[in-house]
Amino acid sequence: MNVRVSKVLLSSTFLVASAVLLPVTQATGVTGLRPAVRLDPPLRSFSLVATGDVLTESPVTMAAAAFATGTAAQFDFAPVFGPITPMLSSVDIAICHMEMPIGTPGQRIGVYGRSPFGGNLILAPYEIADGLHRAGFDRCSTASNHSNDLGVPGIDSTLAALDAAGISHAGTASSPAGSSPSIMTVNGVRLAHLSYTRYSNTVLPADPWRINYVTTPAQVAADVNAVRAAGAEVVVVSLHISKELLSAPAPDDRQFVVDLTALTHIDLLVEHGPHVIQPVEQVNGTWVYWSVGNLISGMGVPSTGKYADLRTLDGIAAGARFTETASGSFAVEPWPVLLCVEPFTRLVYAPLSMPAGSFPPVVRSEMDQCIQRSMPVVPNLH
Repeated sequence: MNVRVSKVLLSSTFLVASAVLLPVTQATGVTGLRPAVRLDPPLRSFSLVATGDVLTESPVTMAAAAFATGTAAQFDFAPVFGPITPMLSSVDIAICHMEMPIGTPGQRIGVYGRSPFGGNLILAPYEIADGLHRAGFDRCSTASNHSNDLGVPGIDSTLAALDAAGISHAGTASSPAGSSPSIMTVNGVRLAHLSYTRYSNTVLPADPWRINYVTTPAQVAADVNAVRAAGAEVVVVSLHISKELLSAPAPDDRQFVVDLTALTHIDLLVEHGPHVIQPVEQVNGTWVYWSVGNLISGMGVPSTGKYADLRTLDGIAAGARFTETASGSFAVEPWPVLLCVEPFTRLVYAPLSMPAGSFPPVVRSEMDQCIQRSMPVVPNLH
């Protein structure tokens, strides 16, 4: 993928030329026609996937440690995503949701106590960023309830790890300048990807630019309008919400999106946080993935309390094709891809997109259960 990022206004001027009769050379005396050049630019398009929560809890780090056996690394996360790497690499831009802060090299990982508002304060290994990059991710949203789990140092180390891995990001910032929305060029289309959270496990940092924390739709709409004015042709928003384990959006979450999409035009909205999948639908003309569940986590095992719910093993790759229309706007075709975590190896599969013979019998049975749980929620999964 070739993505160019700019913090400045990108020109929308197209260069055109007229077909004219010109001599080819005087030396040969041969004349001819220069090939016609189309006056209108070709219609542009690009593909995108945005996946669910990345939570490197104990079962995940144990799997990554096993994959690193015999190497100099302590963890190797890339094989966990191995079955879906071809899919991630096939799209023009793949976006993850890094829900936890990432530590520095060698920093102690895991639980750092309890949040004053409930839940654990947790830190992911530095190696997760490289694993996500090798899996095919180009960018991550980082605004979540866990963003400030380890305070400002955790925000800074997260972004430093992603930067070192070559992954761009939105949602948290290490400087005021870094908090400004950026515009990427993907297949010639100017794309803005914004990331927000509606709640936090901790008291927020003193500097509001550190985390894109929002309480009203107007805050998000203002940013969307600003990047549109700066030249963005397509806007994708990642939004982290608070109600967990619901199979449909909570009334206040639905109202937030209804109000937001009435205020401004967003091409695609992807929600995170419930840890289970929810439906896909249009709201005021915007395609909304109400929840894409988890990409990878330690959930779905008996010892995890309420998170023993087997639905936490299921997720969606929020796929979409953006295609320019004759009017210059972009049509959006959603393409939800089912993702299923195998509970023992923690490998992530896309069972509906893979040949039936790809799985050993016990894994095939687990994939079938994932499909049976998920299809009633999102019937058009791929």
